[in-house]
Amino acid sequence: MQSKLNLSEFRTKLQDNTEIGSLKSTLGQVRVFPVSGAIKPFYGLFDDKSFHLTINSIQSPTPYIIKGKYKNINNTVKVDYVIELNNKFQLLWTRYFPIVCIIAINIFFLFFARGLRRASTIVNLFLLFMAFYSRWNTERKRQKLEKKFLRIFEIRA
Repeated sequence: MQSKLNLSEFRTKLQDNTEIGSLKSTLGQVRVFPVSGAIKPFYGLFDDKSFHLTINSIQSPTPYIIKGKYKNINNTVKVDYVIELNNKFQLLWTRYFPIVCIIAINIFFLFFARGLRRASTIVNLFLLFMAFYSRWNTERKRQKLEKKFLRIFEIRA
């Protein structure tokens, strides 16, 4: 993909829109030492040829990061990027934990709470809703990250 910006403008936008910090220095979903001051849309690291960025938000973090490389070709910046999960545990947690929870709750109701059929139906419906919502919300955050990246760095296909 190509950016409408030249190389110096692209690097300036990287500096202006990225709070510098390692993506690995997080505890759960919250960074260890968040820097106060002007809020920049991205958090991560970059150099003269590559970048690793994620959304700079404590309230609504995303498990996805944008990894990419950029280079100057004929006075236009060519950007190659991929959006992937920061770590594999987050993928397992968001995709499979609701299913494991549904199975565990049903085993509990089957063996220990035989008279609570109505309660088990309500709990199952709630857990199914949460399973679908967590997957939808994670995908929505990935799309939001990509749209913000494309808009700020003026990248077109």
